[in-house]
Amino acid sequence: MARRYCYNDVLPLTAMVAIECTNVGLNVLFKKATSKGMSYFIFITYTYAIGALLLLPLSFLFPRFFAQVCAYTGIDYSNPTLASTISNLSPAFTFILAVLFRLERVALRSSTSQAKIMGTIASISGALLVVLYKGPQVFSSPSPSSTLLQPSYSNWVIGGILLAVAYLLFSIRYIIQTQVMEIYPAELLVALFYNICGAIISAPVSLIAESELSSWMLRPSVAVIAVLYSGVLQAFSTFAISWGLHLKGPVYIAIFKPVSIAIAAFMSAIFLGDSLYLGSIIGAIIISIGFYAVIWGKAKEDERTTSSSKVPLLKVEENVE
Repeated sequence: MARRYCYNDVLPLTAMVAIECTNVGLNVLFKKATSKGMSYFIFITYTYAIGALLLLPLSFLFPRFFAQVCAYTGIDYSNPTLASTISNLSPAFTFILAVLFRLERVALRSSTSQAKIMGTIASISGALLVVLYKGPQVFSSPSPSSTLLQPSYSNWVIGGILLAVAYLLFSIRYIIQTQVMEIYPAELLVALFYNICGAIISAPVSLIAESELSSWMLRPSVAVIAVLYSGVLQAFSTFAISWGLHLKGPVYIAIFKPVSIAIAAFMSAIFLGDSLYLGSIIGAIIISIGFYAVIWGKAKEDERTTSSSKVPLLKVEENVE
């Protein structure tokens, strides 16, 4: 009993919190590495290659590769806190795409559909607030030695737009991955081929973007640590999320997303010297409210679907008789 509880409840909880913490750590390391001259094209290629090598002994995707390019470029223009905030748009984007592709029906009189529509509007409104309004500075790092150049307003807006595009592409990937997992529920093999395809796709594109071979030489610096960390995280998170989707479902996985906002703000202030602005705080709160509204609506619909599909035992016995 204790072993089953540990596997079904404790391990998924630990894995999801660990993924959010390590994702924020990756964004911070990436920002630090690019400030030293590291190219995000090279970074992405090495990430997929290391992730594939780690998964190979243990044994989709153009949207994912271009999403990575947009995401890391967006972080380069802004900071990890904005990336963690914009990442909470994923459920709203997924809901919009599901409606457009007729994968989900909307009943305007249903409370669950109303919650998802209002949550989507709130999430997008909060994201626009974060991107377009900085407001007064609320907190700044007390250590000036670790402070990088603060992004300008124009860079902040460009970074926010790129991050929004990235998480729109991630949402497309989640829809594709869900269909793949239903057809072939082998988490490890899906994660392995995911990283292999990512490495195959990213290598030629990155070679065109970064044609100087000297740029591909990793010298002892924070860039090496960031690349290795990213590759290990790529392998771990791909498998853990696939496993979590299979064991607990997408709602459970998504619940942990807002946690990354607080973690990112804390780590960015300490390690990067980033400042925290009032617009980011207000926008993050609005996005989180919209996020949980969409998740609540989806969870209630899943509950209704599950309960309606169950046939009472007494009814079955009557039919048998």
